Parts: sequence; C-alpha cells; structure tokens
Amino acid sequence: GPRPGLIDCKLGAGTGNYLEVPAMTPAQCHQAIENGAALVAGYADKGCNVIGLGEMGIGNTCSASALACLLLNESAQQLTGLGTGINIEQLQHKIKVIDQAVKLHRPHVVNDALKILAAVGGLEIAAMTGAYLRCAQIGLPIVVDGFISSVAALCAMRIQPQSREWMLFGHQSAEYGHQRILKELAAQPILKMNLRLGEGSGAGAALSMIQLACVLHN
Repeated sequence: GPRPGLIDCKLGAGTGNYLEVPAMTPAQCHQAIENGAALVAGYADKGCNVIGLGEMGIGNTCSASALACLLLNESAQQLTGLGTGINIEQLQHKIKVIDQAVKLHRPHVVNDALKILAAVGGLEIAAMTGAYLRCAQIGLPIVVDGFISSVAALCAMRIQPQSREWMLFGHQSAEYGHQRILKELAAQPILKMNLRLGEGSGAGAALSMIQLACVLHN
C-alpha cells in the first residue's frame, strides 16, 4: 500500500517469462524507461546535483546476466554468478536458464539495446536505463551501483554513447560478470569491497568518497 516517500510506478505484477516470450512489450519497456527519466527530472528540479541508483529484486541477477550475454555476445557461463547466495547446483540451473533465454531471443534482437532490454530485462533495469539517459541529457552526474545497475548503464550507453561521460562507478562487486561489464564501460570503480548486496549500498558508500574529494579539492 501507499507509504510516505514511496512513488508507485508499477506497470504490472512482473515481466513475462523470458523462456517463452519477451519479458516486456515495446510499450511496457518504453514506459519503464520514461518512468525512470521522469523521477530523475523531478529530483533535479528540487536541486539534486548528483544521483545514485540501486535496485532491489529477487532473481534479477538472472535478467542482468541475460542482458549482458546479449549486449556483449558472450556466454552465460562467462557472465553468470551466484547472486546473493545460491549453491553450485543452483548456479548450473541458473546458467542453463539464461542460456535458453539468450538462444531464444538472440535472432530477434540483433545488437539493438532497446530490443535486448525488452526481451530479457526487468522493469527496474529499464527504469534505471531511462534514469541514466535523462541524467546525461540534463547534465546530472550519476553514481552507478553494482552489477545490475552497471548492466543498465551499459544499456544506456549503447542507446546513447555520450551518456557514459556522466557516469561514476561506485564499486566493483563480487558478482561474476560485473568486472566484465566495467571493462566494457572503461570504468574505474571507486571502491572494491567485495559487496554482493546491491540495493544502492555501493553507490551510497562511494558517494561519501565523492563528497570527500570535493571538500579536499575546494
């Protein structure tokens, strides 16, 4: 239900099963991107001068790994990790599922980041992608969080390469594919703390370092 400070942008009870159909319709993906963009614009209007984004989700490292596979044209074996904590048997199942999804959607998405996002992404990843794009449009520095946030950053960069200039990378997580994504983004993470949590925790920690750097510079 409603809570103070909570903005409800829910577009449904979840995405489609990407083993059978695209996760989102083009219209849903576009609306999620617009929702993220609108939230950023609202905070900028209130005087915000830097923004850090994280996400909360169960199983969304699966979506992030599938996105990474299609964006980088690499295998699920290379880009899939343990997330917040599964065993080796579960990891092999996770890799198998992502492999199946990638094989299903690859012929239809080619190298189109928007089509890839709609095919295997999550609504929260699409919203972050839209937020990053709007940050770049209005000149608002971004602090990118962990693996999932960095995949959204890669989606944004593929849609609009100039958006990369506005991104600072909070940390390098312990998640298997994160280092590869950071390399693709030519990113130097501010912190390396072996985090696995996500949820904006690394971006929040790095923000303190950014503030310290500004104080020292001034």
